[in-house]
Amino acid sequence: MKHIKEHIKPYIPLLIASIIFIAAQAYFNLMLPNVMSQLVNVGIQEYFQKISAATGERARVLIAEQKEYIYKTGFKMLLVAMGTSLCALAVQYFNARMGTGLSRDLRRSVFAKIESFSSAEFDQFSTASLITRSTNDVQQVQMMLSMGVRTLVFAPVMGIGGVVMAMKKAPSMAWINALSVLLVLGLISCVYSLALPKFKLIQELVDRLNLIARESLSGLMVVRAFSTQKYEEERFDKASNDYRKTNLFVNRVMSFMGPTMSLIQSLVPVAIVWIGAEKIARSQLLVGDMMAYIQYSGNIMAAFMMISGIFIMIPRAMVSVNRISEVLDTQDMVVEKEDAVVLPKGRCDVQFSGVNFAYPGGDGEVLSDITFTAKAGQVTAIIGSTGCGKTSLVNLIPRLYDVTGGSVKINGVDVRDMNMKNLRDLIGYVPQKSVLFSGTIRSNLMAANPGATEDDMEKACEIAQAKEFISAKTEGYDYPISQGGTNVSGGQRQRLTIARAIMKMSPIYIFDDSFSALDFTTDLKLRKALKQNLSDATIIIVGQRVASIMDADLILVMDEGRIVGQGTHKQLLESCEEYREIAYSQLSKEEV
Repeated sequence: MKHIKEHIKPYIPLLIASIIFIAAQAYFNLMLPNVMSQLVNVGIQEYFQKISAATGERARVLIAEQKEYIYKTGFKMLLVAMGTSLCALAVQYFNARMGTGLSRDLRRSVFAKIESFSSAEFDQFSTASLITRSTNDVQQVQMMLSMGVRTLVFAPVMGIGGVVMAMKKAPSMAWINALSVLLVLGLISCVYSLALPKFKLIQELVDRLNLIARESLSGLMVVRAFSTQKYEEERFDKASNDYRKTNLFVNRVMSFMGPTMSLIQSLVPVAIVWIGAEKIARSQLLVGDMMAYIQYSGNIMAAFMMISGIFIMIPRAMVSVNRISEVLDTQDMVVEKEDAVVLPKGRCDVQFSGVNFAYPGGDGEVLSDITFTAKAGQVTAIIGSTGCGKTSLVNLIPRLYDVTGGSVKINGVDVRDMNMKNLRDLIGYVPQKSVLFSGTIRSNLMAANPGATEDDMEKACEIAQAKEFISAKTEGYDYPISQGGTNVSGGQRQRLTIARAIMKMSPIYIFDDSFSALDFTTDLKLRKALKQNLSDATIIIVGQRVASIMDADLILVMDEGRIVGQGTHKQLLESCEEYREIAYSQLSKEEV
């Protein structure tokens, strides 16, 4: 709850104003039956008796007095009703402002926290779960605040006030209300004991449903390629049915409560009239008091119904609060030091010294004793079998993860001692999975360097071999890109992500298997352009194809998280058995 307390502080004035108007609304609601009973008791019953006993002028005076009293009391009732409506409108306004404001701030905090996550923190939560936590869970908290504040203040005031006012009107019939309250409390206890355990399960099932839907849609091409549509449909149907069944169970239990409480609420006036009629006949109770007692009994029942509703909402919202808190309370594993070092842009050497790395919660080390230097003005390539740790290695440079042993340094400064923004400004990074954002080609490229000129953009695209296919499009750089870049081919998507990295004009470039979708001719042109135009940069290329890295100044051969060979292409052919196997499996003897 500490995060809710922190986020609600700016809205405390609205909260106080809301509570004041809720109390005023409850007061007006409690006044109305009392004024109505006065109207009936005095304006109708008492004056009727007086008029019946009077004659002549006296009767006419009493009739005039009766009309005046009825008009006055009726006008008073009208003012009370208007006061109730105005207070209700004010409460609605303040609660809406408070609820939507808090949800906006909370959603912003969750999103900002997620953006600060390193890859280690992302491994703790699924993407689908993070989406649910920042949308559906925040919405549950908003509903609790918008509706819960009113109910938590209004219902107790109405309930207690109703009991007090009802006791004043007809204390001898208090047992009717006591019995009805006991029945309602018993019903609520039974319903909650069945429904509450399901609320947390519902949120988990929403996560599961989002996860499967997202996986199926993002991997639609793979699903079609392997004709697994039926399997995906069955998987989605199972998740959907689990969610449906749980929701149906909760709704069926809750739906039982509504009619039962309505039945009790309907039987209470019947009992009051049944018993009250006899008391009226014996002159032990006034008609107006019985009518007011019926309304106060209705208020008491309504208060308990509102409280029962909020007791359903609060546990569900508390589940959401806990899920949000899990995100906000997550300790960042990659933390920037207070006295972080800022390096100027310039030639940068990247040194790995005895680096060991294990994923948080992993079984063992992924990287062991990694030592090498990627020098400025040179191309350093990393090759090895799938799963040997190539991507894990390059992820340590921009601190997507932190080393568990040894150090990664840039120009002699440990990356853990560097300012995070400065560190990542020094790196142009192209991830293994090419990601483009919805917008245009221009907006995607300019995201890397908003201050870049049109010439810079064209130069970057020329180096990345993307200019030709961009020029062929009618819209050029304003060609629309759909979410994830699904409306361009894999090769075009890779070239655009490479161009975006080059746009940063950084001294270090990391290409994590970024040439895999390119044909050999485009690959060759791209590597030549990189060497010619980024001659002062430190270029690190992770590759699977020997043809893509054989011209590198330094090639690192990895196997099971270790460097088993390093040198040039010719040196490794002579000294490294693993590299020879890879080279001969991909190239002919003449090409080698």
